[in-house]
Amino acid sequence: MNGADLLCETLLANDIEMCFANPGTSEMHFVAALDRQPRMRCVLGLFEGVVTGAADGYARMADKPAATLLHLGPGLANGLANLHNARRAGSPIVNVVGDHATCHLVHDAPLTCDIDSLAWPMSHWVGRAETADTVGERAQDAIRAARGTPGQIATMVLHADAAWSQTSRGLPAPLPPATPAGRATFGS
Repeated sequence: MNGADLLCETLLANDIEMCFANPGTSEMHFVAALDRQPRMRCVLGLFEGVVTGAADGYARMADKPAATLLHLGPGLANGLANLHNARRAGSPIVNVVGDHATCHLVHDAPLTCDIDSLAWPMSHWVGRAETADTVGERAQDAIRAARGTPGQIATMVLHADAAWSQTSRGLPAPLPPATPAGRATFGS
């Protein structure tokens, strides 16, 4: 199993079955993993603000985390306004932000940036999966953070080589079931 498949399986094992995505080439292995898994619903958006807004709306309606897939730091930056709204509303979201392969970072490609610094103002937790063997653990850290009370924003940076590489680790045991946030509904 590669890191991308492990990420998808870890999300599903923890009842995250909706991913709103605006991917680029760095994220294609995760997109392929999403496509291979019939239990995961992936909704493509043409702009990251739509993706993060849809994840916020889904989390509010379903009362459980949604996932996003964003392309590098600029993609995350384009989605920050609705992540701000989600943070203020207590919506649980697991952001997966692709990054270049670790060996490519030394070349300072045009879209290379400090993703962690961009993520922190709107995230309660930020972590990186730099190898395929760290993907499952980082995904669970992100899910645990997103399930915080009230719902929280967790941003996991997924390097392309962590997604495409094979992992020697199996699927981590699912986290205990989350307690719904129990938001008041209209008229209550």
